[in-house]
Amino acid sequence: MGHAAEILGVTQAFLRSLDAAKLLTPGRSEGGHRRYSRYQLRIAARARELVDQGTALDSACRIIILEDQLAEARRINTELQHTPRPQADGASPTLD
Repeated sequence: MGHAAEILGVTQAFLRSLDAAKLLTPGRSEGGHRRYSRYQLRIAARARELVDQGTALDSACRIIILEDQLAEARRINTELQHTPRPQADGASPTLD
């Protein structure tokens, strides 16, 4: 956790607060130390950015969750736009 806090320029308490807010659930080493993925570090950096801009931590967490959901919805939408759709008349599917 100390190394992650150093990389992000935050305190360990800030990272613990993200864990308490259920924004991040870091893995644990055999010794019980928190281990963060690259994705979790990006999320923590975004939380810090929002908090530094004056956003309350609980609001920052909600914003990040919504941003993540929007990104996933956009990814799915793009994927579906490029997936051939079967036609009711039995003809070969085409891409629009």
